[in-house]
Amino acid sequence: MPTYDEDDLLPISALQHLVFCERQCALIHIEHLWAENRFTVLGSEMHRRTHDGPDEQRAGVRICRGLPLRSLRLGLTGIADVVEFPVQTTADLPDPLDWLEEEWAADNEPALADADSATPTAPFPVEYKRGKPKLDQSDEVQLCAQALCLEEMLNTAVPAGALYYGKPRRRHPVEFTPDLRQETERLAARLHELIRSGRTPPAEYAAGKCRACSLVDLCLPQSTGGRSAKRYLDRMIRAACQEPQSA
Repeated sequence: MPTYDEDDLLPISALQHLVFCERQCALIHIEHLWAENRFTVLGSEMHRRTHDGPDEQRAGVRICRGLPLRSLRLGLTGIADVVEFPVQTTADLPDPLDWLEEEWAADNEPALADADSATPTAPFPVEYKRGKPKLDQSDEVQLCAQALCLEEMLNTAVPAGALYYGKPRRRHPVEFTPDLRQETERLAARLHELIRSGRTPPAEYAAGKCRACSLVDLCLPQSTGGRSAKRYLDRMIRAACQEPQSA
């Protein structure tokens, strides 16, 4: 897999868009279109409140919020909502990345915590989501990408994490299995391929999925005939401006 430059990094969140719908991903990250609905607003508010919280330390666990992530191997960058680190220290919390480089040696490969243990024995990313678990793997892929970034940054194993859903208000554990890792790496490569192409895939209308998408009025899946939504809208606006005015 290629190593990417800093300027080539793409957002981890784009992987979720890619899993949900390649056309949606292209509309956002190629055509730079965006629209809000109540689902995106609620999700953004949850992330804001999570990131704004202070870093803290509990018994044997250091909790970092809004932690910057990147992987030059996968060409990804983003921000982890929460990462829990097992540390034994009473020192004040410095800048997250400073202490990470100091406290996680290259040969540090902690084992996965026991299932019943509340204290992680390895870096443990937690992603906050509104609603409830999805039918696809978009959330798991996004979380796994965060783990792969942490592994590259810290040179240590990150075997598991969790998704916290707002509706059931509890954590959904995620093990980063070889299959999930492979799928995440495949999707990262596909994301770069899609963005490099500069081409928006044609629409494939699916009633349930399209109704839930905040971009449905920009995508126009039943009207554009698979064409670029931005070019279609620009053409419609130009045509409307050229229509003769009524007497």
